[in-house]
Amino acid sequence: MDKDIMSYYLKLVEFLAVVLGPSYEIVLYDLRRDDRSIIAIANGHISGRTVGAPLTESALKSIVNREYEHSDYHANYNSVVKDDKILRSSTLFIKNGNDKLIGLLCINFDDSEFRELHDKLLSLIHPDELIHKNSFEKLENIIFSDETDSIATSIEEVAENAIKKVLRNSNVPLDRLTKEEKLNIVRILDDKGIFMLKGAVTYIAKLLHSSEATIYRYLNDINSKKKD
Repeated sequence: MDKDIMSYYLKLVEFLAVVLGPSYEIVLYDLRRDDRSIIAIANGHISGRTVGAPLTESALKSIVNREYEHSDYHANYNSVVKDDKILRSSTLFIKNGNDKLIGLLCINFDDSEFRELHDKLLSLIHPDELIHKNSFEKLENIIFSDETDSIATSIEEVAENAIKKVLRNSNVPLDRLTKEEKLNIVRILDDKGIFMLKGAVTYIAKLLHSSEATIYRYLNDINSKKKD
């Protein structure tokens, strides 16, 4: 039954791409796979991703928070890709007959051409530095917002982006972090669902200049306190 459902959505990926056009990236995840990765993607040039790319931060957070239990979709939120391009994204939660979450269908709209047109028109009306300053600050706020999804092409990028968000207001180098600071970072990443990604511990350990055994020990401590 589940196989039939995903076969239907595989066809839908191609259909939506043809109907909506090249400014829309259509992505399908199969959450039954060990790596929970992309199994089909159309217009992947928008994010630079291909089949096999990992889940995004927003998708992981939705799974951890069980958002799918009280909603069928998450619509019209911001996502950011590697070149700081802002996308408008929506995700449909794919469930089987028992209401178990088995996949995600995501649509990412690249409206950068329209944003550029808007900025050009605005600059003609208000040709001053204030417009540029306000636009830059707004973009920066969107990129670093906890509500903005970070789209990555690999698990390494997911881990790096997540840590950057956690430490965006800190000037302490990663190799100078204390044990307590590292433990707090691991706790936040765990709450975000980052460790659901296969291989995440390896990359997080490398970024935090720690051993994998240390990260697993942190996770055990965190999970023990959750049970208490």
